[in-house]
Amino acid sequence: QVQLAESGGDSVQAGGSLKLSCKVFGYTPISYCVAWLRQAPGKEREGVAAILSGVGSPDYADSVKGRFTISQDNANNTVYLQMNSLKPEDTAMYYCASRYGGRCPANGQYNYWGQGTQVTVSS
Repeated sequence: QVQLAESGGDSVQAGGSLKLSCKVFGYTPISYCVAWLRQAPGKEREGVAAILSGVGSPDYADSVKGRFTISQDNANNTVYLQMNSLKPEDTAMYYCASRYGGRCPANGQYNYWGQGTQVTVSS
């Protein structure tokens, strides 16, 4: 059974940085996608970034390009989201999500979800 566990959310001031982690459990050694999505109160869920296991090929939402970086540690089945130059509009619950497959769009449909980790950016 696939499970995901996020960590790293916190409260920071605008301009600051945070690094989120997503530990992935349960996949057999085939290709799978891991994505970060976020949802702020009263707003639609937004795909932020996604990556293909072992290969890379990251995809980003336009709103975070140049500020956020998704990366992976294949040996430890962990995906990271480094967030720099944070803005108040980045405030949201951030979810790690995953699915099998070879294409990993940031705003795709994902089958497995973590519980989420809160990121709050104050001005």
